Amino acid sequence: MIDKTMLFIDKLTEITGKLFSWIVLLLAIVVVYEVIARYFFNNPSVCSFEYTQQLFGFYFILLGGYALLKDEHVRIDIFQSKFSKRWKKIVDFICFVLLFFPFVIAMFFNTLKFGLVSWKQGERVWSVCSSPLYPVKMVMPFAFFLLFLQGISTFYKKMKQ
Repeated sequence: MIDKTMLFIDKLTEITGKLFSWIVLLLAIVVVYEVIARYFFNNPSVCSFEYTQQLFGFYFILLGGYALLKDEHVRIDIFQSKFSKRWKKIVDFICFVLLFFPFVIAMFFNTLKFGLVSWKQGERVWSVCSSPLYPVKMVMPFAFFLLFLQGISTFYKKMKQ
C-alpha cells in the first residue's frame, strides 16, 4: 500500500513536472518577442520584463518537486561521496527530518498566508502594467505542497534502500 502511494506521488510529480516545464517555452516566446520589438521595430514593451520575471518565478518554484524526483538538486558531494552507504542513509535521514521537512512545511504555511492575503486584496504589481501579483503568490504554497509530497516519497525510498 505504501509503495503504491509513493508510486502515485512519483507519477503525479512526473506529470506536473513535464506540464510545468512548458512554461519555459512561453518565457522564451515573451523574450524573443521583446527582442524583436525592441531592436527591429524600436517599439519595446513596457511589460515584458515584468512578465518574464513572473513566468520564471512560476517555472522555478513549480519544478522543485520534479528536480527532487530526478535527483537534480544542487548539492555538495565532497563529503557525501566518501561516505559508506550506511552513513549516506544516516545523513539523508538527518537532513530530511531536521532541514527539509521543517523548511518545506514552514514555507507552505507562510506562503499560503502570504498568498491568501494577496488574493483577498487583489494585489497587483506597482508598475505601469499593473499585472496581478496574486497568481504568483498563490502558486507558491501549491509548489511547496508538491515538493512536500515528493519529499515524502524520496525520503521513503532513501530509507528503504
